[in-house]
Amino acid sequence: MISVDTITVEFGGRTLFKDISFAVNDKDRIALLGKNGAGKSTLLKIIAGAQKPTKGKITTPNDAVIAYLPQHLITENKRSLFEEASQAFSHLLDMQSEIDAINHELAVRTDYESDDYYRLIDRMSELSEKLYSLGEINFDAEVEKILIGLGFERSDFQRPTEEFSGGWRMRIELAKILLRKPDLILLDEPTNHLDIESVQWLEEFLVNSGKAVILISHDRAFVDRITSRTIELTMGRIYDYKVNYSQYLELRRDRRIHQQKAYDEQQKMIAENQAFIERFKGTYSKTLQVQSRVKMLEKLEILEVDEEDTSHLRLRFPPAPRSGSYPLIAEDAILGYDDYVVLNQATFTIHQGERVAFVGKNGEGKSTMIKAIMGELPVKGKLALGHNALIGYFAQNAASMMDDQLSVFQTIDDVAVGDIRTKIKDLLGAFMFGIEDWDKKVKVLSGGERTRLAMIKLLLQPVNFLILDEPTNHLDMRSKDILKQALLDYEGTLILVSHDRDFLDGLVTKVYEFAHHRVSEHLEGITEFLANKKKQLVF
Repeated sequence: MISVDTITVEFGGRTLFKDISFAVNDKDRIALLGKNGAGKSTLLKIIAGAQKPTKGKITTPNDAVIAYLPQHLITENKRSLFEEASQAFSHLLDMQSEIDAINHELAVRTDYESDDYYRLIDRMSELSEKLYSLGEINFDAEVEKILIGLGFERSDFQRPTEEFSGGWRMRIELAKILLRKPDLILLDEPTNHLDIESVQWLEEFLVNSGKAVILISHDRAFVDRITSRTIELTMGRIYDYKVNYSQYLELRRDRRIHQQKAYDEQQKMIAENQAFIERFKGTYSKTLQVQSRVKMLEKLEILEVDEEDTSHLRLRFPPAPRSGSYPLIAEDAILGYDDYVVLNQATFTIHQGERVAFVGKNGEGKSTMIKAIMGELPVKGKLALGHNALIGYFAQNAASMMDDQLSVFQTIDDVAVGDIRTKIKDLLGAFMFGIEDWDKKVKVLSGGERTRLAMIKLLLQPVNFLILDEPTNHLDMRSKDILKQALLDYEGTLILVSHDRDFLDGLVTKVYEFAHHRVSEHLEGITEFLANKKKQLVF
């Protein structure tokens, strides 16, 4: 058992959280929740030993192994993918190397009765027994299983890790963590760099591993599937629920109702006493009663109601002219780079008003197809936009296209028209921009903040054909709900590239699967598609 004992974190004169305590038991699978800035990632780093608290301590058994995957981590070295993943077993490799060296020395030495010879025999026995207790040294099959599950191909195994993008390097680090089989796995937004199949695979692995897990994630389906305990970090304290996310939402709603009732009653009592004090503060016969009530109010601990955004912002896209019946037609389209063919003979038609998902492993051509649709790549064959197709495109580099010198508020104010202008502040709040952020220049925003701001800009444009490439990566659950509702109300055509199953569920009615240089059409929603794909997965 790992104990978090009265942890407090302070910086810049602000207390992030105070006197937090809880225990992590064997096989606990915990979702760590809270709004951005509540301190979730900080708490995870403290448990991992990567950061020290202002006060308090983490108590961990001496033999416990804790593995931590942060949001941002890029490793770079000259090892191959397989060699780097195998570093998870470096302690076994070191023991085996020492055993081999001792065996060689024993074979060539002749001082069989010396103390040194006996010490070598004792050391080899100790190492052999320890190695045997940890499992067999033949771990190649285990490395292969984990790498394939996380989306790597066997042809990748000998590639240098430096050739992989940042997202794929994150997968390498995740593979090393899973191969170490730690007692506690700490994961901070682990699905951001995974495709939809790899998310499913990771889900199954964590559920079946029997190891304790604490994770931060805005992927509702992932959290609900994995966790059986929810710790909410809010207003500097925690609430610990022994239930999954969906059940936690119900309990939190009940908790807040009771808090609000107690708060309202206390405020009423305060108002009545203040009125009494004002009325009788100059009356001699009431002096003792007035003083008593003043002292009582001074000592009173004011109740708080946990933060919850009670606004129900329903965002609608501005009206746009209708496109033709077929906004996109592909016939035997061949897409690639130089001599490498990414997609071969892609043929499909997207009808006006359809909502479709592009899914498939990373590198199978989803983004290549979108770039071709946007005219950024040459195409052999036919890939044509229909009549009057007005595209609104959200790409991963959308954040870099904004004016660095404008403030957050100006960026949205410049594009907002009509009734939505009266709701700009609500809209910014819905996408995690508080009042303290409104005057910030775009140039000082983090990558995630810029991405969210770019998403708001897109939502205010009158377009009839939306193409969104991983739009939910930097959104919390409430922001995703607002975006999803806006897309459900949207009357135009929609292409979505996303690994977020909960977001796609009920939003798309057709799935295009990108695999093996081909595009295949599935006339079903994402839930049905994934249920059929799941039968093919190997765990």
